[in-house]
Amino acid sequence: MRAIQFEAFGDPSVLKLTEVARPAAGRDMALVRVMAASINPSDVKNVAGAMSQTTLPRIPGRDYAGVVEAGPSEWLGAAVWGTGGDVGFTRDGTHAEFLAVPVASLRRKPDNLSFEQAASVGVNYVAAWCGIEAAGLTAGETMVLIGAGGGVGGAAAQIAKRRGARVIGIDRHAPHPDAPIHDIAEKLIIGSNDLPADIRRATGGKGADVVFDLVGGVMFLNAVNSLALRGRLVEISATGQREVSFDLADFYHNESRLFGVDTLKRDLAASADVLDALTPGFVAGDYRAAPIAETCGLTQAEEAYRKVAAGVAGRIVLQPQT
Repeated sequence: MRAIQFEAFGDPSVLKLTEVARPAAGRDMALVRVMAASINPSDVKNVAGAMSQTTLPRIPGRDYAGVVEAGPSEWLGAAVWGTGGDVGFTRDGTHAEFLAVPVASLRRKPDNLSFEQAASVGVNYVAAWCGIEAAGLTAGETMVLIGAGGGVGGAAAQIAKRRGARVIGIDRHAPHPDAPIHDIAEKLIIGSNDLPADIRRATGGKGADVVFDLVGGVMFLNAVNSLALRGRLVEISATGQREVSFDLADFYHNESRLFGVDTLKRDLAASADVLDALTPGFVAGDYRAAPIAETCGLTQAEEAYRKVAAGVAGRIVLQPQT
């Protein structure tokens, strides 16, 4: 089969289109014909060597949608979707014509999503769902999204809305016109010079029940200082700096809570359980996939990776069968 593979870490030039043996279904495994596989920023970081767990040589790619080619009879021909924190890192990934996955991870793709749309959902929505679950966001609460214009921000806004929560969006720059945050946020704050004060004003002096900080690092202090009494802060990134400091007395006097979430700790099977929880929202039309900027074949993978690295708006999806 054809696949994109890298044998050394580096920029996208290390990616090579190659012929490798088609994986076997095997015991408790299924073979999926990959119809679509998105390229995530974490895939680019993986190729660059930012993921310490990755072993080489490796086929990258986390998210996919496809058709079961071999495995249990009840799954043959089924349209499926998936993602995982192991696939593309410690096991070969989705940027190939075929993918071997545990049968336990198989989940049927919602009929109202195309293969391309289903393949663009995984990482963003799993991260958003896990963060919101960690915080225990409930109806009527206020959630602040720092980095609201990105893919995880858009997913988190939609999940929060379905839960009946109030959403305030924060970003350095105005999000893309198609970003979901525009339709969901009660207030969208762009380029704040004093975020905690702006959040207090927007919440009648209370602060946020939940701050979902999708930036981290340089935004951590602003995030923790925006919390309401017993507010919960979720961190999934460390942009700009890994080490942060804050007033510990203020933190415990406020009875604040801090949660870290890492989707890489959720393998294909664990991520499939999250897709189960997300599916009703997609079926109901409450959740939508991010806009797809471009689709391309495996022969254009290097160029596509470069575009993702440059921060292209929208998703780029590989179609390995073309």
